Amino acid sequence: MPQIVILPHAEYCPEGAVIEAKAGISICDALLENDIEIEHACEMSCACTTCHVIVREGAASLNPSEELEDDLLDRAWGLSPQSRLSCQAIVAKEDLVVEIPKYSINHAKESH
Repeated sequence: MPQIVILPHAEYCPEGAVIEAKAGISICDALLENDIEIEHACEMSCACTTCHVIVREGAASLNPSEELEDDLLDRAWGLSPQSRLSCQAIVAKEDLVVEIPKYSINHAKESH
């Protein structure tokens, strides 16, 4: 089972974390299943950028991004060439290193 290393984030996981994820689920689902409450204001329908992550290692193993995701990422805070919407990035068999950006475009946190 692949591991996801989450780099420290002041709000979501201050110490960082290492979690196991089933191949075939999204990074967002993997984080949520492991009590890392990443924002996902559109309920993972690829309609916002609040679940934006930067995949520092292992990005080549993820499914390719589609045009809608690429278009939405243009609005993400802290966009980088390794940026993905975690609701659209599907875990494969390789380990990942993921950074959750400090900010999102969400002005008010949703209560999930």
